[in-house]
Amino acid sequence: MMYDKTGETMERADLEQLQIERLQTTLNRVYRSVAFYRGQFDAAKDDIGGIKTIADVRRLPFTVKEDLRRAYPYDMFAVPLRDIVRIHATSGTTGKPIAVGYTKNDVHHWSELVARQLVSIGMNEHDVVQVAFAYGLFTGGLGFHYGAERIGASVIPSSSAGNPADQLVIMKDYKATAIIAMPGYAMTIAHLMKEMRIHPESTNLKYGVFGAEPWSERVRGLLEERLHITAYDTYGVAEVMGSGVSGECIRREGLHINEDHFIAEIIDPRTCEPLAEGEVGELVLTTITKEGFPLIRYRTGDLTSITRRPCACGRTLARMGRVSGRTDDLLFVQGARIFPSQIQQVLLEVEGVEPEYQVVLETRDEMDTVELLVTVSAESGDFDEIRRLERTRSAVAGLLLSRHGLKVKVTFVEAQTLRNMDGRKATRVVDRRVK
Repeated sequence: MMYDKTGETMERADLEQLQIERLQTTLNRVYRSVAFYRGQFDAAKDDIGGIKTIADVRRLPFTVKEDLRRAYPYDMFAVPLRDIVRIHATSGTTGKPIAVGYTKNDVHHWSELVARQLVSIGMNEHDVVQVAFAYGLFTGGLGFHYGAERIGASVIPSSSAGNPADQLVIMKDYKATAIIAMPGYAMTIAHLMKEMRIHPESTNLKYGVFGAEPWSERVRGLLEERLHITAYDTYGVAEVMGSGVSGECIRREGLHINEDHFIAEIIDPRTCEPLAEGEVGELVLTTITKEGFPLIRYRTGDLTSITRRPCACGRTLARMGRVSGRTDDLLFVQGARIFPSQIQQVLLEVEGVEPEYQVVLETRDEMDTVELLVTVSAESGDFDEIRRLERTRSAVAGLLLSRHGLKVKVTFVEAQTLRNMDGRKATRVVDRRVK
């Protein structure tokens, strides 16, 4: 099934011609209307009229998050404020927030691109979609809300329920066939179902669409087993559009990038040089249909790879791999370099622990210390036995030391201590070190 067969199955040559035409329109718009880009292009002596091929895009300067923060709130908008019908914003947890403006056309494109993914996994007007992403300035909730409405599905904006127990009531009573959420929050709901002895077959769930934080194939398997669903990955960037940048189809062999709206590159995050197809690097996105808040070569900070081989589903759009981490959450501790996602991967390999975790960094006697808070699996048996706890503790600590050179203290905590209780991103790293 395809929502927009023309846009999703274009021949590569036709697609690249469309990209260039739309890019040229975008470049002229930002040069005329956004002082930041006019200054960037003039300083680099870039002749935007000379951008004739996709390879020429590499001549353009990058845009980074700090550029957007300095432009807060409206200096990156490319249209007058009277033409902006929606404003979203990033959380600002790592600095000043970024305000993103949408025109009426931008909102239309956004909902159309989300609709593409929902149709690609088999959803239609007969589905009842429980959107457990947060609504508000965060883009996740409203993006999927409008996308699901676009295909004629019934939408339950359940994020306001907050409490996972309320989500379960809604899921059962309203006969939801799909849940859309962060994977960590979905895992919390799955835990609660087990605790309340609710068998997944007593629900009508068939689909799960999960994103907004890194997750693994192992987590996919756990969610599918515990919720009796087929789980799909989705990808969005709040600064670029939100949800709808890419998503898995029914084949689940990569996330289709909506290339008729975005130009995607993979670069080495250290050298900024382009990487070959299939190599893992930083994803860079250029918007080519955004009117309100267009971005040129935006460095997302997300690590992934791209293949342009056509998918067996019939779509010719490039596919990106699952996001494996970020360039800006690399931890430097005890002389080691490690991503939080690598810590999660170790936990997934050790029997008896759950993938939820929290890393607590502190300074003691001028040395970095690492405490890893984890919870044991309910299925792992009786963990009152100290010997079994110690074996599990040693396995986790041993793998982190041998594989990453990281010495950690493993502490077992109650499951609810680490769960997302409001549907928002869990705090994975608490850094209390003396700077």
